[in-house]
Amino acid sequence: MPPSPSPSPEAAADTVQEGTATLPQPKAGQPVKGFTLIATESNWKLAPGVTQAVWTYNGTVPGQEIRVTQGDFVRITLKNELSVPVTIHWHGYPVPDGSDGVPGLTQDAVKPGETYTYGFSADVAGTYWYHSHQESSAQVDKGLYGALIVEPKSSEQPDKDFTLILDEWMNAGGDAHSAHGSAGMSDEEMMAAMYNIYTVNGKSGSLITPLETKPGDTVRLRFINAGYRSHGIHIPGEFRVVSTDGQDIAEPAVLKDQIVTIAPGERYDVELTIDSQKDFTIDAHDNNKYNDQLVIPVKVSGSNGEKMEVQHDQLTAFDLLKYGKPAESELSKVQKFALEYTAVLNSKMNGNQLVYTINDKVFSELPALQVKTGDYVKLTFENKSAVDHPMHVHGHFFQVLEKNGVKVESTVMKDTVLVKPGEKIVVAFKADNPGNWMIHCHELHHAAGGMAQQLVYTDYKSSYTPPTNAANKPE
Repeated sequence: MPPSPSPSPEAAADTVQEGTATLPQPKAGQPVKGFTLIATESNWKLAPGVTQAVWTYNGTVPGQEIRVTQGDFVRITLKNELSVPVTIHWHGYPVPDGSDGVPGLTQDAVKPGETYTYGFSADVAGTYWYHSHQESSAQVDKGLYGALIVEPKSSEQPDKDFTLILDEWMNAGGDAHSAHGSAGMSDEEMMAAMYNIYTVNGKSGSLITPLETKPGDTVRLRFINAGYRSHGIHIPGEFRVVSTDGQDIAEPAVLKDQIVTIAPGERYDVELTIDSQKDFTIDAHDNNKYNDQLVIPVKVSGSNGEKMEVQHDQLTAFDLLKYGKPAESELSKVQKFALEYTAVLNSKMNGNQLVYTINDKVFSELPALQVKTGDYVKLTFENKSAVDHPMHVHGHFFQVLEKNGVKVESTVMKDTVLVKPGEKIVVAFKADNPGNWMIHCHELHHAAGGMAQQLVYTDYKSSYTPPTNAANKPE
């Protein structure tokens, strides 16, 4: 059976009021895992000879990995020691509304010196991540992100499990967030030149930590794209893509000589077996300018430095929408949707500023999409612009139904889908997580430039009321 759309994780949990949000509480006897994340400034060595002032959770880039077991109740306290407000959004995880971390929609941004507590049941195993949603294009740029891993409660674990967060940085002195709208930084070539350091887990080039393995190991690689560019990843030898955006893929076939493209916000879990006593590298194959920095060494014990030979001229592109065993799903059988909405994605000049639009309007001009609990929702993303738009829906998993008018045979569940120029992609989900949510492009400069819209449940009343004077900046 395919994975079901997002559950309502806190349906059975009691709640208490804390500050301006309703904080869920664990059920009787539920294991509780507690974490404290401190937003603070630090200096971080990104690349040989390059150390920059960064913003961090707990002093490192990425921030502390939150790794829990399915069934745990997760409680995270955010302490803000920065000079600006921050939040934490749990990207891809169907948290209850009050823990989604969107300032002005689910909470006030956490001001300097303040704390805020998030809570949710980790009922859905998979690879997720967290990041600030306050001025996210600027704050994620500066390092405010980390991994959220929910391990399955009952399944065989791999011998080695590695989290690999991809990102891009500017080599000091620039501010893409402010420059983007006012100085033409939306130009794809100029942005590509500005972001000239590519990192894996906060390190570039020779500073990337090798993955230590031995012959016979089963290895799980959890790729997370926290950056603004898509990255085409090549893994030598045979592998399987077992999960995307935290959702397992039914009967994934063995792949070889294929490039897996990971768009901003997406996650791909790959499994392989070390069947050679030779070292190898995982690297990037696409049109990005600084791919030579994105090389992940895999060390195999006993190799004596001998390396696997790879024929790069034989690589083809992996197509997720044609992968995995097709299966009947609840969403593929829906005959009538309560809401059908087409979002035409584009850009235009607003005075001397380039803005990114949905149906020719920016975020502040767009009405909220309205649903009620139990509704089936169909969204069509149509990209009429010249650049990619990875579209992300908060609080829900959706099924990809069609691409460019062709039905998708595989049962693919996601929370972020890449819509390339000229493409039209249809997705559907069940409205089963009451709250007020965001839909936006996860090229975060585009979201900051207007490509975002709210989705609200008309039968839900939030315990949070946005004040009129708060410095909430959700994108």
